[in-house]
Amino acid sequence: MTQEARAMVVILMGVSGAGKTTIGQCLAKDLGWPFYEGDDFHPQTNIDKMRQGIALNDADRDVWLIALESLISELVYKRQSAVIACSALKCTYRKRLQTDAAMVQFVYLKGNFALIQKRLQGRCGHFMNADLLANQFDTLEEPVEVLTIDVAQKPEVIVGLIKSGIGTVT
Repeated sequence: MTQEARAMVVILMGVSGAGKTTIGQCLAKDLGWPFYEGDDFHPQTNIDKMRQGIALNDADRDVWLIALESLISELVYKRQSAVIACSALKCTYRKRLQTDAAMVQFVYLKGNFALIQKRLQGRCGHFMNADLLANQFDTLEEPVEVLTIDVAQKPEVIVGLIKSGIGTVT
């Protein structure tokens, strides 16, 4: 089986404002894969907390992680490729979502605080309160041995780097 034909679930991770949704939608479109927004799997109570500027804790995130684990397990079982935008800030969260090490790949969209803060302040219509960014950076356990992309670049450059890095282009 060629690398291009291999089913793969790509999880774009990073803090809020790193560009997970924008890059995920572009990457999925380029690859012809479905895109899933991890935020859509949060229960309403989590969304309400974040809107109020209340940081989520591990217990809050558990229901969300269970829903994402279920989605990923189903994709793996069906051997269906997909792109998922999901913060996955902690190593324990990533381990839970890594339901199949051969099929599930993380890509870390990394940016500095000032850049991400500027993006969040200019964003409209999202429930994530920009005041929670410091908490996200405090919670973030940067992954090692995953494809890491600097988000200061243009989206099309980032998508190209991801495609090269995950082996979908030669």
